[in-house]
Order: sequence, then C-alpha cells, then structure tokens
Amino acid sequence: MQLYSFFNSSTSYRVRIALALKGLPFEYLPVNIRTGQHREAEYVQGINPSASVPALVDGAFMLGQSLAIMDYLDARHPEPRLLPQAPEQRARVLELASLVACDIHPVNNLRVLRYLQDVLKVTPEQKDAWYRHWIDEGMAGVERLLARHGTGPWCFGDSPTLADITLVPQVANAQRMGCDLSAYPRALAVFAHASAHPAFAKAAPAQQPDYTA
Repeated sequence: MQLYSFFNSSTSYRVRIALALKGLPFEYLPVNIRTGQHREAEYVQGINPSASVPALVDGAFMLGQSLAIMDYLDARHPEPRLLPQAPEQRARVLELASLVACDIHPVNNLRVLRYLQDVLKVTPEQKDAWYRHWIDEGMAGVERLLARHGTGPWCFGDSPTLADITLVPQVANAQRMGCDLSAYPRALAVFAHASAHPAFAKAAPAQQPDYTA
C-alpha cells in the first residue's frame, strides 16, 4: 500500500494511526499542502480527485477521505477493529468521531484559514480567535460525550477505536496552535494515554519523513 500524506495534516495523521494499529506496512509519499502540491493536476487527476490528503493506494484501488479509508481498512483487515461490531458501541464511536471530523476539523483546516487570511483579509488576531472559538465549541461537545459515555483509559473502553484516532490529531493540532484545553480534562487524559501507545507515537507528525519544525 501507498499513503499520500502530509506530516501535519490531522486527516493524514488519523490514517497513519490506523495503519500502525493494524500493523500494515505502507510506502509514505509526501504531499506538501503548504505549497499546493495537493492541487497539482497530476495529483488531482491521477490520485485524489478531491485535491486533498490523505489518499490510499492499495493495488489498483485508490481512495481518499480519512473516514472512508479507515472503514476500508477495517473491512479488509478486521483486527484490531477500529469500529466495534455491536450497533450501540459502533454508533457511539461514530458519534464522537463525527463531531471531530465534521464539526471541528472542516472549519479550521488550512484552506479555510488561508481563505480567511488571504481573501477576507482578517487580521492574525481574528484568525486565531476564529480557530480558538471552533476548538472550544467542538471540544466542549467532546468533553460532554466523554463525561456521559466514556469509560476506561480510551474514549470508550480498554482499546483504541476510531474515536481516539480522530480525537488525538485534533488535540495535537489545537495544542500546536496554542489553544488552552484545560477545560477538557477527560479529552486530555485520553490524549496523554494514546500518546504513550507505540502506534500513536509512530504516527505522530514529528516521526514522519517530511516533518519540518
């Protein structure tokens, strides 16, 4: 398998965690989204029509979008499972994962922040305020879900799931952007526990071949 990835992309980070948890080898192919490589015709036409990272190539099969990729990996390589089989547990994991992937990440990703800066001409202070606002909105929801339904050292139980895989990169990015996350102790506890796990550590941005400080 091949993974088109950018070290600091939280969506790429998710897939790297999934691959590491399942022990699946892959070739890392860097795509620099800061310089616009993900929008180049060769990449868009040949690899990922959505002009984004990550993209997974498995033989003749190509797939973009991190949630779709992780569902594919779960179907092709079921152990360890990222999504529980029991309907209630599966739904709970997807609830939290969707909160991160659909409510927090899309409004704070690089293309949105650049649009705010380059097109709408907001100040750096306004851009930072935007980022912090949506982090707080989303993380408050995450914390409430964990307080009501969370158990064990992970989001939901004694093993990592899709919920943890989506939460950890989001927390890492928020910390990198200087957000105060002290109001979300349960989420921070999950993050700390996950960060000590070999698969999560292996997938971290600083461990990737295209990492730059």
